[in-house]
Amino acid sequence: MNRRELIQQIKQKQSYLCVGLDTDITKIPKHLLNQPDPVFAFNKQIIDVTKDLCVGYKINTAFYESMGVKGWETLERTVNYIPENLFRIADAKRGDIGNTSSYYAKAFFETLNFDAVTVAPYMGADSVKPFLEYKDKWTILLGLTSNAGADDFELQQMGNERLYEKVLRTASGWGTPDNLMYVVGATQAEEFVNIRNIVPDHFFLVPGVGAQGGSLKDISEKAMNKDVSLLVAVSRAIIYAG
Repeated sequence: MNRRELIQQIKQKQSYLCVGLDTDITKIPKHLLNQPDPVFAFNKQIIDVTKDLCVGYKINTAFYESMGVKGWETLERTVNYIPENLFRIADAKRGDIGNTSSYYAKAFFETLNFDAVTVAPYMGADSVKPFLEYKDKWTILLGLTSNAGADDFELQQMGNERLYEKVLRTASGWGTPDNLMYVVGATQAEEFVNIRNIVPDHFFLVPGVGAQGGSLKDISEKAMNKDVSLLVAVSRAIIYAG
């Protein structure tokens, strides 16, 4: 999915919601455990009732990898069930030396046909660029995360800037607003104005609204641009709502 198509989805639906299918088999309705693939049965129902309200889905691969081969099969079924006109994110947080990253990119963009994958930037440009080589695919780089551990490195001062600011500025030269997004946690609302000044045109994937306590109002006021350029990911607050 290219940038124009993503923006069109957002404007047509008047929504920038991305539903997180971070499905925990211990939390799904008990009657589904009798199904041949309980997690897929659950995901299928969630997709059926949300596909007209959201613009995409974010799948945290750890929830599927933890189940071994069957989990990967569930992951593939889930991705294939999501309608083609919706944005499909593999929340995999990959990133390694270039040769390894090229195979990670192939796994998520070719074998599993995701539109985007989250990537850790801390091994530098050669670990990220293999993902950026795919046409109409997106690399979503970890920028400023919503967890408490962001204080350990991301918010630390490095000369005249903090580490996350250096990541944003440096990485913006690796790709373009057409193929590079940043993860910015909703709990970091006080930083959104600064971040938007550094990367005015890029999309942000924003987790942390809902169960983690991030404010949708604050994010929208401080980070939205003329193209919206936000994907707000909500998982537990939606998929376990009732």
